[in-house]
Amino acid sequence: MPDDLYERYQAAHRAYRAHRTTCSHCTDTSRCPAGQRLVESFTRLQDAYLNRQRQQSR
Repeated sequence: MPDDLYERYQAAHRAYRAHRTTCSHCTDTSRCPAGQRLVESFTRLQDAYLNRQRQQSR
């Protein structure tokens, strides 16, 4: 069974990458409001996934 949290964080990363290919305002250091929301979503999901992985490995 696929890991839902992992799938969600990967989907968030793909969404941000797709946005970056079409947005002329987003850079590595600056993001438009939509890009900022996407990267924050990715970051939150990735942090949650990695924290869960750390808890499981203890």
